[in-house]
Amino acid sequence: MLKKIGVEHLKLGMHLHELCGPWMDHPFWRSKFVLQDEADLRRIVDSGITEVWIDVEKGLDVVDARVEAEVHAEVEKTLAKVAPSSAAPQRVSVAEEVRRASKICANGKQAVISMFQEARMGKAIAAESAGRLVDEIASSVMRNPGALISLARLKSADDYTYMHSLAVSALMVAMGRQMKLDDATVRELGLAGLMHDIGKVRTPLTVLNKPGKLTDAEFDIIKGHPTSGYELLLESHTASKIVLDVCLHHHEKVGGGGYPERLQTEQISMYAKMGAVCDVYDAITSNRPYKPGWDPAESIKKMTEWCKGHFDEQVFQGFVKSMGIYPTGSLVRLESGRLAIVVEQSAKSLLSPCVKVFFSTKAQTHIKPESIDLSRPGANDRIVGREDPVKWGFKNLERLWAMA
Repeated sequence: MLKKIGVEHLKLGMHLHELCGPWMDHPFWRSKFVLQDEADLRRIVDSGITEVWIDVEKGLDVVDARVEAEVHAEVEKTLAKVAPSSAAPQRVSVAEEVRRASKICANGKQAVISMFQEARMGKAIAAESAGRLVDEIASSVMRNPGALISLARLKSADDYTYMHSLAVSALMVAMGRQMKLDDATVRELGLAGLMHDIGKVRTPLTVLNKPGKLTDAEFDIIKGHPTSGYELLLESHTASKIVLDVCLHHHEKVGGGGYPERLQTEQISMYAKMGAVCDVYDAITSNRPYKPGWDPAESIKKMTEWCKGHFDEQVFQGFVKSMGIYPTGSLVRLESGRLAIVVEQSAKSLLSPCVKVFFSTKAQTHIKPESIDLSRPGANDRIVGREDPVKWGFKNLERLWAMA
């Protein structure tokens, strides 16, 4: 049963059915979900929306929520007395984190190359030995997720196999943290991302690095890498169940059209579903031997279109919330006619990130770069669409967001 309530009565545990008001003013790209995150509740209140529709058959009713809130408050008081919460990691600007993230990318690339080379030589894979690299990745993501993820996306076609593993690791960590998973699980997800393509060491380099379209026979060879990786990790006796699961099943699709086992949605774990989303996003945003990478925002749009039958909808929503509808590095057009590069995500709205304007479409000329937080009250501009950097002939746009 649907019920319209004022946002002042909105509580955790309620199932949001619809947010009243214009869609572009909403702090979320979709509105039908159970409200479980205090930060999400604050975003709704801060957005200026005054009323929402809730489905009391799928979540708490107004009366139930009051009781739930009172119990939750008592539990929080008890926990505060027993174990004070640790301080949250200090967040820094993307420009500040880029300097550290670039070193992690450089050192991480060499570490992954060494890992793949040893596996090709038949040496046992010590999955846990990659733990230190994952810890560095996780620390960078906590300080600013956009920095490392965006840098890793800027890989060359020759570096793809190795940097892809690093990028998927960072994406898995960012997504795991956004979904409020515990630290130990997030670390395993980071390891899973780092190891998910290890089976490609058994793929002939002529097939792996082929610049043109693969033949059916060659694609069948490629499709063997999840099983090969699973077998390699199983032989190492050091990989966790999460790492093994993601390695084997990151190419499964919820509609049953994936490989190697053509699993259906209920047969695929949440972790493998996360791996599938992160793997595809980095693949389509990266330069490959046979095609240039897509813009981050265009990639999110394409993945939204592919969601049915490919990705788990709730998992994909979690990914979008961790990345933003306009991820860092996206080229966007503002209502004012200016072009801007996205430099930071906003905690208030997925549709209103921090951007740096640098080009006037009216004057057809570059303008003095200016940083704007589109989510701030009084901001007199907004994003009206994505733009293709190739169409405008823009190169090295990373310099704009990396020096934000």
